[in-house]
Amino acid sequence: MRFLSSGYLTGVDGYAPALEQARVLGTHDEYVTGDVRTILQLFAEKRFDGCVALDVIEHLPKPDGLRLLKEMEALARKKVIFFTPNGFMPQKSKDGDLQEHLSGWTADEMRSRGYRVLGMYGPKWIRGEYANVKYRPRALWVLISISCHYLRTRRHPEKAAAIYCVRDLTK
Repeated sequence: MRFLSSGYLTGVDGYAPALEQARVLGTHDEYVTGDVRTILQLFAEKRFDGCVALDVIEHLPKPDGLRLLKEMEALARKKVIFFTPNGFMPQKSKDGDLQEHLSGWTADEMRSRGYRVLGMYGPKWIRGEYANVKYRPRALWVLISISCHYLRTRRHPEKAAAIYCVRDLTK
């Protein structure tokens, strides 16, 4: 996140080794080990200008994900951003790292909640678990995926592998 902002950045993660890795990389100014399912217990409402959840919401059961949406909207003054696979994408956990996917989120669903949605990573059918390209030669399929992203799936997120969702709270 450091490259996006010169402001004060707070990182939250429930998996301590991931938080330690972020600390080593210096991605944030403050690091909080906590459960995003109860994030309003960690911070006061309207504490942040913006809240960003990159590859987080799909690791929660649907009811917990819906609560996270609402709580992040309560924490942010200006914007809320989510990045997640488009629809349910199976993914397993490794050694308790909280990486298992438990829910899926679609462009239409996020639009209905007031989010602008862009497609990311090119067509969904090219990507598999951990958003890895499924076909060989990998370099060729990465180029195809990137090309499709700019030519089609960015503007048509229903077909994209992932979605980038932004809600402006200042309107």
